[in-house]
Amino acid sequence: MKIKNLKIPGKTFLAPLAGITNLPFRLLVKECGCSVVCSEMVSAKGIFYNSKNTITLLASKKEEQPLSVQLFGSEPGSMAMAAKFVQDMKTADIIDINFGCSVKKVMKQGAGVALMNEPELTKKILQAVRKATNLPLTIKLRAGLDHSGQQAFTIASIAQDEGVDAIIMHPRSAGQGFKGKANWKLIAKLKQQLSIPVIGNGDINHVEDAKKMVELTGCDAVMVGRAAMVNPFILSQIDDFFKTGSYHTPSPWEIFRKMERLTFMYVDYFGEKPACKMLRGRLSWFVKGMAGCSSLRKNLSRINSRDHALALIKEFEAGII
Repeated sequence: MKIKNLKIPGKTFLAPLAGITNLPFRLLVKECGCSVVCSEMVSAKGIFYNSKNTITLLASKKEEQPLSVQLFGSEPGSMAMAAKFVQDMKTADIIDINFGCSVKKVMKQGAGVALMNEPELTKKILQAVRKATNLPLTIKLRAGLDHSGQQAFTIASIAQDEGVDAIIMHPRSAGQGFKGKANWKLIAKLKQQLSIPVIGNGDINHVEDAKKMVELTGCDAVMVGRAAMVNPFILSQIDDFFKTGSYHTPSPWEIFRKMERLTFMYVDYFGEKPACKMLRGRLSWFVKGMAGCSSLRKNLSRINSRDHALALIKEFEAGII
């Protein structure tokens, strides 16, 4: 599969997740075998005003490439400037524009899924961004403000006409958030409509779900978000399943080593105190479903140092292996 001139090594994309897909987590997922990782949602206005917190979100390392950086905003000028800024950093391989975030504070800015109700503004934004960068350009959208998918088909058609190189679709409406069921039939319809690649997203909770989505919709690749938080190996498992019909299930030993790896990377990147606050919730993702995981989750909620976290992981591992 290619997005513009960029050859994608597999069929898997890590979805952008605010507060989750930071640099350490992306590196971990890449180490586990993901084809393409995506940044957190980055404010174009934040880049325009040189916000330190926003610029920090653009930190990258060569090891995570290919990297997609997702921008959000509603002003053609600032979106174009942000795209040019990202290109000039020479770390991103793809620029993605968010048309799917349904968080109120984003929609109030006219950004995210609110743009799906503004085809003329959408056209201006895409024209400006396409003119500002020669990087592969994608957009990630939802079904729209309702369930019909008509807004998605309209926006996707505009995007293709304005030089967007691939479309990522999460077929839930704005009001659904992550509730209810993703309507994969909308992905199939979108794929029939477009000549550029379509990447399907939504309700891929297990490896087999990815293959089922591709078979039912004809999409060119899949994007996984929340399932990768619990199992960072799922993206490489999906790619293996497509290639060979089978995949490796990580052992508890492998899972615990990734928990330790994430702990070291978080502390190195964020500093010990902030990292521990974040890891209190995030380390527990990896042991979901394991016997005794509730007690570990309770203990992890109180970690205050790297060594404390590592000791709890070792203690829990000793009890089940």
